[in-house]
Amino acid sequence: MNFDLTAEQQQIRDTFARFCDERIAPQAAALDEAHAFPRALFGELAGLGLFAMRYPEADGGAGTGLVEFCLAAAEIARGSMSLAAACTMQSLMGTKFLHMLGDADIRSRLFAPALRGERIGTICMTEPNAGSDLDSIATAARRVDGGYVLDGQKTWITSAPVADFFTVFARAGEEKKLTIFLVERDFAGLVVGREIHKMGVWALPTSEVVFDGCFVPHTHRLSREEGDGEAHLRKTLAEIRIVTAAMALGVARAALAEAVRYAGERRQFGKPINRFQAIQFKLAEMATDLEAATRLVHYAAWLYDAGRPHHKEAAMAKLCATETAATVCDKAARVFASYGYAMDYPVQRYLRDVRFTLIGGGTSEILKLIIAKGLSA
Repeated sequence: MNFDLTAEQQQIRDTFARFCDERIAPQAAALDEAHAFPRALFGELAGLGLFAMRYPEADGGAGTGLVEFCLAAAEIARGSMSLAAACTMQSLMGTKFLHMLGDADIRSRLFAPALRGERIGTICMTEPNAGSDLDSIATAARRVDGGYVLDGQKTWITSAPVADFFTVFARAGEEKKLTIFLVERDFAGLVVGREIHKMGVWALPTSEVVFDGCFVPHTHRLSREEGDGEAHLRKTLAEIRIVTAAMALGVARAALAEAVRYAGERRQFGKPINRFQAIQFKLAEMATDLEAATRLVHYAAWLYDAGRPHHKEAAMAKLCATETAATVCDKAARVFASYGYAMDYPVQRYLRDVRFTLIGGGTSEILKLIIAKGLSA
């Protein structure tokens, strides 16, 4: 693979880098501390075409590859992980199944406005007793005249308090297999429940969602057949993992930049601390590890775009990038010493936010199992 970016890729990266520097970074701390969904910035990114990037031009998208989207996601995360997570949910999981499986009405009424940022979508998979273990999903869909009735509880649902529609995985049919449904905000029996207070990504609202006798019409069963949900989900997991890895790279780059800046300004024993070998070693390790992780993420995205086998590499990229980013953010905080523990500097936010990437798309332990299986396949 040639790691040099094309002119188009450079333009995309530079566009979102400028947006990060000029619009996101100056507001990131205030948005975080207000625990407020960044609706204005969300809309501005829609105007830049972010939500349309991963969809074909024929369907109102921009038709760009995963490499390009990763470049954009990393720049957004460099400014605000909360905003990046909200935007990737909208761009991928929140709208993916509407595009893949929705009828003309759903596409025109929900999917197209979502690409313009006028509607917000999310996905409901995780349950109190079902995270990585999809077989433990218990939400049930009972067939009735004209559609289905959903009963169950979901948790850790990103953007749920502000979402207009929910892609829901529930068990349907005699074999009780995973089936995909579309639930709109005003459907009776849908309850957006308790908001979850998190250690990081404070500007990303996350809550429980309850389905209490929620009627869903036949037109809103996205699955072509009952029980095909897991197959459709597995087709998207590699994309989710690679993009999560790219977001981790973004926040780690922000942490490294802050550490380099601070080390040049902070003086101890009569000279800047970046003159001390202990600090130099930390910065060198952070930069080297981050560069290596970046190459792996770009390689996995390139394999995806080229239509080559990529599932093992996607798991590797997510594992490497997120664990590296967590280490980089920790080392950055150590460069700040006591000030790394203070709310005065953004490094504490990077340290809190980066842990979000360790969870979404599969934990490191699950990824290691996937990689090991890929080695023996």
